[in-house]
Amino acid sequence: MPVPKRRTSKSKKNMRRSHDALTPTVSVDCSNCGERTLPHHVCPSCGNYHGRRVVETAEA
Repeated sequence: MPVPKRRTSKSKKNMRRSHDALTPTVSVDCSNCGERTLPHHVCPSCGNYHGRRVVETAEA
């Protein structure tokens, strides 16, 4: 089996890991109730999506 001849440098190691950084999750305000939701998802608290009721919740 081949074995690396030289140790991987910090620069090379960090360049390889450049895509591993975490990105913050994006959230938007629901236009109906004001609750924070993920974009392009049904609001879990009121069941509305794009201004209309999509899901009947136990609260309403």
